[in-house]
Amino acid sequence: YLLIDWKHFFELLKQLLPIRYQDTAVRLALETDLLLSQYLRGQMLVILIMAVFYSAGLSLTGMHGALGLGVFTALVIVIPYIGIALGLILAVLSVILQFGFGSELVIVLIVFGIGQVLEGFFLTPRLVGERIGLHPVAVLFALLIFAKLFGFFGVLLALPASAVVLVLIRFAWTQYAHSDWYQK
Repeated sequence: YLLIDWKHFFELLKQLLPIRYQDTAVRLALETDLLLSQYLRGQMLVILIMAVFYSAGLSLTGMHGALGLGVFTALVIVIPYIGIALGLILAVLSVILQFGFGSELVIVLIVFGIGQVLEGFFLTPRLVGERIGLHPVAVLFALLIFAKLFGFFGVLLALPASAVVLVLIRFAWTQYAHSDWYQK
């Protein structure tokens, strides 16, 4: 219901603020909304690319259900550590049950190893981080810092929270740069 009545809800929140701060709050909220939308679009693009990658890679083994398992793995990799572990466990069990401990198992392990490097070091920093205005190195630092401070949930919230912090830092810098204190 909140999404349906978002504009009405937003107007009610805006009215709680003093009139002199309403325009600034609306501008910050819209900028934050834009960055979070970009974050979600980037995340969806990573999921799409990884679904194709895992499905194609697992298909190389000839395993049944490679497409479904590839899509499932791509969807759950957004959950740090647990997602990739779950996808890998299911793929390994599936390939062992279908083919035993042969070359197919090695292919699955290679596909998941390459997938982790591709997603963690290239796709997420570039497709998600750049969309929200964070340098790829800043994305990795944000993930590490939030993981250290808040554990598992910190990793989930690192990039959206960094986007919000980025909006606030830009606002603070603009305010400072236009202040009399800075101008003198």
